[in-house]
Amino acid sequence: MTRKKPLIFIVDDVPENIQIAISHLKELDCDFAYATSGEQALERIAVTMPQLILMDVMMPGINGFQTMDALNQNEATCSIPVIFLTARAESDDVVRGFNLGGVDYITKPFKGVELRSRVRNHLELSAYRTTLEQLVDERTREAELLKDVIIEAMGGLAEYRDPETGGHIRRTRAYVVLLADTLAQQGYFVPHLTEEYIVLLGKSAPLHDIGKVAIRDSILLKPGKLTNEEFDEMKQHTLLGEEVIANLEHMAGQPTSFLRCAKEITGSHHERFDGSGYPRGLAGSDIPLAGRIMAVADVYDALVSKRVYKSSMVHEEAVAIMAQEQGTHFDPVLIDAFMTVEQQFRAIAADNLD
Repeated sequence: MTRKKPLIFIVDDVPENIQIAISHLKELDCDFAYATSGEQALERIAVTMPQLILMDVMMPGINGFQTMDALNQNEATCSIPVIFLTARAESDDVVRGFNLGGVDYITKPFKGVELRSRVRNHLELSAYRTTLEQLVDERTREAELLKDVIIEAMGGLAEYRDPETGGHIRRTRAYVVLLADTLAQQGYFVPHLTEEYIVLLGKSAPLHDIGKVAIRDSILLKPGKLTNEEFDEMKQHTLLGEEVIANLEHMAGQPTSFLRCAKEITGSHHERFDGSGYPRGLAGSDIPLAGRIMAVADVYDALVSKRVYKSSMVHEEAVAIMAQEQGTHFDPVLIDAFMTVEQQFRAIAADNLD
């Protein structure tokens, strides 16, 4: 919520005390709201979202300490600064107030100049903290945007080598997110497939073939079938891609969840569920989930797309082949999920032609 003036919320069961506080603070050019009970305060504060709360302690019903404890339990209100304004000056009460997160403790009766000075200081601190949080959010968004741009650029490196790769990158990323969302909705791989992890999958997917930038054109663009020796060299793109990501981790100084996911996809998307894939011959759940998901997306797209070495295949034929490979090439659970959204795969392919 944005407003031109800071809002001070006063909680006191005696209306006269509220009026006295407002009279002392009105020269600060603030807006005011109030409540005469803790229960009322909780309802109104959640709506008004003030910049500062002045809280009496001794009130009928829930007292000031209990009211603040309830505010702390609410993610939306837990960071609003609270000044306790009360006649209870015992040390135990002061300690309890600060332990609850109170930013100040002013005892009644108070002088107007003291109240104004403390409130002004805390409003300035609150404004400074808000500004810092906004700057952090802005820098975080910039960093995320930069990361996305770098990912797109790196994924595009393969496109410069092979013009057909650009559409493949867009399609497979969409397939991966769709399949992961479907699995999560069906209750599979919980709690691994969180919303955050699915976002990571979508961001990492464009890098799955980054290792192909090191494959010779005579192999990468060959219109005919590869020889055994040429295919062995083509297989190396998985390990070369892992090496690229590992170098990024080294430059970053530490592993990150994004780079870890990207490395899993790059290195394992050609493994097969029965252990007959490459580069390591992993089988079953030993294949990272990211690689198993990418394998479904990658193979489907390869089947329905035209390449220099083959014609495109109609959707129905591709789906039939995918079903036949359930439990051999692909994780059976993933193919079951794929079959429930195969028409959406078709739509993605149609919307992102090379």
